[in-house]
Amino acid sequence: MRTLVVLDAPSNLGLRPPAPGTVPGCYKLAGALREQRLLERLQAREGGVVVPPRYDRGDWQEGDGVFNAAALAAYTVKLADRIEHHVRAGDFPVVLGGDCSIQLGASLALRRLGRYGLAAIDASHDFRHTGNSDRIGAARGEEVALATGRGQRDLTDLEGLRPYLRDEDVRFFGIRDCFEEDRAELAALKMPVVTVGDIRERGAGTLARATARAFEAPGTDGFWVHLDADVLDPSVMPAVDSPDPDGLHPAELVELMRPLLASEHCVGLNVTIYDPDLDPDGTAGALLADMVVDAFAQS
Repeated sequence: MRTLVVLDAPSNLGLRPPAPGTVPGCYKLAGALREQRLLERLQAREGGVVVPPRYDRGDWQEGDGVFNAAALAAYTVKLADRIEHHVRAGDFPVVLGGDCSIQLGASLALRRLGRYGLAAIDASHDFRHTGNSDRIGAARGEEVALATGRGQRDLTDLEGLRPYLRDEDVRFFGIRDCFEEDRAELAALKMPVVTVGDIRERGAGTLARATARAFEAPGTDGFWVHLDADVLDPSVMPAVDSPDPDGLHPAELVELMRPLLASEHCVGLNVTIYDPDLDPDGTAGALLADMVVDAFAQS
């Protein structure tokens, strides 16, 4: 049995402000899940906190590239150091965000170690870059593009390791069926996409097991799982910055995650985007904690 280690990465550096003069509340995600006794329920070891820089976009304006870029670069290296340490030790890091830009820390850490894949469970592909958009700025919607080497070098080529992920080693799950144009770009790059409709047609467990087997192929050393809470339907998870309709239901998400996390080739998980500020009674956070615990429970 691998030792689970819960590590907090409470960064909101990759998100736009929800309103002028405010900061995104997803940095409270880790605290909210810990309040649900996540460590005890997972029987996990304490991994501590990787403290992020202050959220400050300064005088950034549209057209200036990714905001908070210097802070993001520094934090990515700092987080990668901690994740690398645990993976080398044979631990299984469970990284509590934060926004999706924390995925860069995991991708950099694993790039140092070899060739690893990514199973991204997300409502959107987070693949915005200058080749498909003129509105670059929020790394939360760009982290997969950055990790595959698309974008400014101060984020894509840390330690001269660009790209952190190869295109063909990325898999997407839970993307909304309406994003057909985006899916065409990913298909051309040989990045498999499994939509919500695909999951319901073919079965979450079946698709997840096939993906886990694909990462067992020679040439890859393992894979990481990225969970964005907005993959869930807003009826059960309204506390996210982009609550898109027609998302996964809790049982579907758990069925999808279990085979991925059970694979001996899976080396870690991060959980992102849930915002306790948008969940005053804490019900969405309690549900998210339940799903994470259930996903690790093997029948």
